[in-house]
Amino acid sequence: LFRTRVNGSEQEYVNPLAGPDGIPGVAFQWIEVEGPLKDPEIDAGYRLMFGDLPLRRLESGATGGVTIQLPAPPSATPNTAGRGRFGPRMQDVAVEVVSEHPPEDAERLLRSFVARAYRRPVEEAHVKRFLDLFQKEFALGHGFTKSLLFTYTSVLTSPGWLYVQEAAGRLDDYSLATRLALFLWNSEPDAELRSLAAAGRLHNPDVLKAQTDRLLNDSKSRRFFEAFTDYWLDLRKIDDTSPSTTLYNDYELDDPLKLAAVEETRLFVKELFDRNLPARNLIQSDFTFLNERLANHYGVSGVTGAKMRKVTLPKDSVRGGLLTQASILKVTANGTTTSPVLRGVWIMERILGFRTAPPPGVPAIEPDIRGAVTIRQQLDKHRADEMCASCHRKIDPPGFALESFDIMGGWRDRYRAFAEGVKPEQGIGLSGQPYTFHYGLPVDAAGTLPDGRSFKDIREFKQQLLDHEMETVARNLASQLVIYATGAPIGFSDRRRVDEILERTKRSGYGVRDMVHGIVQSELFQYK
Repeated sequence: LFRTRVNGSEQEYVNPLAGPDGIPGVAFQWIEVEGPLKDPEIDAGYRLMFGDLPLRRLESGATGGVTIQLPAPPSATPNTAGRGRFGPRMQDVAVEVVSEHPPEDAERLLRSFVARAYRRPVEEAHVKRFLDLFQKEFALGHGFTKSLLFTYTSVLTSPGWLYVQEAAGRLDDYSLATRLALFLWNSEPDAELRSLAAAGRLHNPDVLKAQTDRLLNDSKSRRFFEAFTDYWLDLRKIDDTSPSTTLYNDYELDDPLKLAAVEETRLFVKELFDRNLPARNLIQSDFTFLNERLANHYGVSGVTGAKMRKVTLPKDSVRGGLLTQASILKVTANGTTTSPVLRGVWIMERILGFRTAPPPGVPAIEPDIRGAVTIRQQLDKHRADEMCASCHRKIDPPGFALESFDIMGGWRDRYRAFAEGVKPEQGIGLSGQPYTFHYGLPVDAAGTLPDGRSFKDIREFKQQLLDHEMETVARNLASQLVIYATGAPIGFSDRRRVDEILERTKRSGYGVRDMVHGIVQSELFQYK
């Protein structure tokens, strides 16, 4: 119990979880940490910049060198900048890289660094420009280490590092290596790619196919799956909204659910590429990735623990595919209510590849959180305007199919509503506060597509997509991959090449890994 003053009056607050013995909690009696653990990559940055040159600590009061922070001995007074209430005490230490032949060592290290940074052989004029900069700084008495770091900084702010250098026409092997590494690793080419580019072998179709598989099979491909799902599926917007403290305080503070939901989608997409699964799995699959918290959210039994793992879904489950994953349903809601318009637009654009844009000056529809009318009833009135109806006939039905899922992807049969004087549901949310919502009108997830085909729920809507729209779904996936891989939109003249990619992957049911190979081998990827 504690007291606060609000507008001059004292108010009491009692945690609703408190009992006769206090408030539930957790206590740790001890914790053990083992380390430091030997990591062969821990000094990779130092070796890239200074090779095998030794590092020595300068005596107190000595000039030159650079300053780093190290843990201070127990008796030392912590440096103000490094002091933290719970962090280790730190102290500033001056160090210097030892070089017996500074000009020669600097040239050797700079040539290697610039070639790595520029991702291709570097013109001698560029190298000389950086060598002159080092020599100027060194002559001013700034020391070997500081002068070299200053020069490295200029390399990393130069166009050769900041921009992808691609001449118009067919890419050379170095540009192809860079484009492939940026596509599948979100990184620079590694030593093997650079070696193949130097030998002029990367354009060989068999070599390029083997390298594509190698990059996809490497752990660094995790960067691709994270970046691509952020861009394609809008997962980067997962924190744009928070569950309403009024209607959804049972989701408030539920970070384990949110994190598991995002990881489900990323692991699911990765599985499609790893196993070259058909594109139909984007719409309906018999598996997903769950941990105990997410499985409970979905009503799937038999999953325990925090670790995410592949789970076969029950045959009658509404889950499976992307549309019913909690992450997707969260980024297409606003934290308080759901809108068939927003979710319908997301399906049209992100799954089917049709661009939508509302007419200028048309106000958005705000769902009624009092529960007096449903969003469907509001949209029925909205579509009475023929200008609005022409678009809403296309975008509303897919959104209606997802109305059985709340703002966090939980299944619902009725909407949640809030009204003064109505007895709320019984329960305590994760915030420790009692529920304040009551159940409103029932959900109606039925719809009719523009061509007259109808569905009564999400299962039937998925089946309509599987039966009639799979080439459309596959085409959109291929297009999204091409745009991500090349950084360029697909123009009218590019559509024929997208058709060729789809034709080559049709036998595998538009296998998603086959799509990557088709894109990498195509002129869309190998030409600028």
